[in-house]
Amino acid sequence: MTMAARPIPSCPATVSLPAPLLFLPPISRKPSVALSCSSRARRGARCSAANKPSPPPPSGAPGNEVSGGSSSSMAKIRSEVLSPFRSVRMFFYLAFMASAGLGSLIALTQLLPALGNPARAAGVPETLKGLGIDVAAVAVFAFLYSRDRKASDAQVARLTREENLSRLKLRVGDGGRVVPLSELRGSARLVIVAGPAEFVAESFRRSRPFLRDLMERGVLVLPFPTDGNAPALEFGEEGDGEGEAEAEDEEVARKSRRLWQLTPVYTSEWAKWLAEQKKMANVTPDSPVYLSLRMDGRVRGSGVGYPPWQAFVAQLPQVKGMWSGLFDGMDGRV
Repeated sequence: MTMAARPIPSCPATVSLPAPLLFLPPISRKPSVALSCSSRARRGARCSAANKPSPPPPSGAPGNEVSGGSSSSMAKIRSEVLSPFRSVRMFFYLAFMASAGLGSLIALTQLLPALGNPARAAGVPETLKGLGIDVAAVAVFAFLYSRDRKASDAQVARLTREENLSRLKLRVGDGGRVVPLSELRGSARLVIVAGPAEFVAESFRRSRPFLRDLMERGVLVLPFPTDGNAPALEFGEEGDGEGEAEAEDEEVARKSRRLWQLTPVYTSEWAKWLAEQKKMANVTPDSPVYLSLRMDGRVRGSGVGYPPWQAFVAQLPQVKGMWSGLFDGMDGRV
């Protein structure tokens, strides 16, 4: 009995696989507290925020995998760059201290037998003179070494705080991307305004006469209301007036939004960093403060109260023109 062979189903030559997930949009981690602005027809814009503390950033979030030890190491590297000859000086200080200490030991070995032997008493004054010089040299070089060591430790501590600040996150624009503060290095001079919502709103109003000048100097403002309330930032009137007046109002509103376009993300981390700075500066925790950064991210100055916008305009160089880049490190002290 013969059985008819059943045809084997043919397999397709190529198997279509799903496309790799390479072009998925990144998942944005939105904190529970975020400033959101809603525009109004005649009242400009008003910011609002939920009165809740934002959760700490997840441990696996991009940019948070760097430990404090890494911040300290980066600060030490920056310290060496800023003060390249300090290590050389400290090495020579130690070498001179060792040489003077050895000379003192030799002088002591000569002095003690001479004090007990009247025949060698003639050389005692000379030995005492050499011993005094060696002891004085040890004291001088020890003082110089201690001064440089304290200056190095203070500089590393300051740079470590700046490195921690550079890793804090902020949002650029309304619904924009979240970036670490370090990405603003070389492109903007950041001014952090931290205090109650009324303080932030008044700082905004005081900056309006200097909008054009501040923008020409690359200044960006990060408002941080510490009381959890929403600062009322009125960016300008829309639809009022006509002709040149209306165009001027729109220009002021546009510049205001651009100058005050940053929003802190993970506000609990910002509050922690700010509390540490106030504690080190002996400032009360509830005091409204401002901090201004240089173009390279270093802290230029800070103070209690409103930012001195007029002083910023007077001291900061413009970011465009023939002098751009030449005076980036000479940003004044405010």
